[in-house]
Amino acid sequence: MKPVWIIDDDRSIRWVFEKALTRERIEFKTFASAQEAEAALQTATPRVVVTDIRMPGGSGLDLLKTIKEKLPHVPVIIMTAYSDLESAVSAFQGGAFEYLPKPFDVDHAVELVRRALEESMRQTEVVEERTEPPEILGQAPSMQEVFRAIGRLSNSQATVLITGESGTGKELVARALHRHSPRAARPFIAINTAAIPKDLLESELFGHERGAFTGAQTMRRGRFEQAEGGTLFLDEIGDMPPELQTRLLRVLSDGHFYRVGGHQPIKANVRVIAATHQDLETRVKEGLFREDLYHRLNVIRLRLPPLRERREDIPLLARHFLQKSARDLGVEPKRLSDAALKYLTSLDFPGNVRQLENLCHWLTVMAPGQNVDVADLPPEFRRESAPSREASWIAALESEVENALNRGQSGLMDDFGRQFEKALILKALQHTGGRRIEAAHLLGLGRNTLTRKIHELGLDHDTTSQ
Repeated sequence: MKPVWIIDDDRSIRWVFEKALTRERIEFKTFASAQEAEAALQTATPRVVVTDIRMPGGSGLDLLKTIKEKLPHVPVIIMTAYSDLESAVSAFQGGAFEYLPKPFDVDHAVELVRRALEESMRQTEVVEERTEPPEILGQAPSMQEVFRAIGRLSNSQATVLITGESGTGKELVARALHRHSPRAARPFIAINTAAIPKDLLESELFGHERGAFTGAQTMRRGRFEQAEGGTLFLDEIGDMPPELQTRLLRVLSDGHFYRVGGHQPIKANVRVIAATHQDLETRVKEGLFREDLYHRLNVIRLRLPPLRERREDIPLLARHFLQKSARDLGVEPKRLSDAALKYLTSLDFPGNVRQLENLCHWLTVMAPGQNVDVADLPPEFRRESAPSREASWIAALESEVENALNRGQSGLMDDFGRQFEKALILKALQHTGGRRIEAAHLLGLGRNTLTRKIHELGLDHDTTSQ
């Protein structure tokens, strides 16, 4: 991790920071003048800068201006023994993160540094997101509808609930909604509520005050504060514990929250986008999810289709992921044969787009040649190459129906329905040795209903009654 830079001509101030940051296990580097720090900027980058405002041979405000020109996302804390209005105004106008008057409390100074480190990490994430925007690909009508919805929501601040199976790309859509919203210049913060232990989730979301619980040695900002002015993405919202559902509802209702152990309300200027792979209506009926919170979140709903509902996108996605894996590994991209593409398109992909991406990465690493055929797929995929018994008879039925339609035949439901019932009843009776009571039980029918159907279908001469 990049270090915190401490710049002060006073040796005792540098010593105080050295001891305090060493105790907190925060990497640091000290400089006795602004000139030394400016020279170091030619070859190194700080995570946070703490600088005195008045030093011989160079001003902290001049250093602040230099840093903001070269590294606009690096937080700068200005220190001064001259607590005057002009110094404070100049510092903040120059883009300072915070103003620290001397003499200062060491714990307060360390807390400021920690806050600046959090801000630096958040700004880095935002920059990375802007420079490497995630791709959402899809030509299927269902995905085009998702794209249209994102476009319609581009000027909206509305809460959005994204539903879809695991691996369908819910976070990518949430990022796209943020990137095309009026909040795009502010942070996008994501949290998977199912991945964080229940006793830590409250602090993770809302932050905590120093001493709020054992181990809380410093104040910590939660995800709501980190997302200030931007978007907070709550993934797997259906798994949120009931007591936190109540706290979240309050934030969405009145726009304020409290840190754990805090007594001052904090205003939340945050757009919430939630996602779940679960059926929230069912969880509401089962008493596992608050109905009022569900309605707060369900202002606008976007459903992401599973990959099996957009099979025409599989070749497009597969080629994209093969190229991406090749770029990441610095190798030539593999190519899928027509047979391999056709075969992959026939699979259901229960893990959806994420499973397809993982497969393409596996092929980039493990497939022996540049051209990938069905035989080069992982064993767990090749085992699916033989159609299941269910798939076989359904395919045969579909073929018969298609032939009948091509012949101009009508009344298909009645004709095929009678044949279907005949086959079921005859096989059940063969299995039970003609015992109708057992056959009726296996078929899920009453004995009288089975007897009536045997008569209606003309099966009396084919069966033996008991």
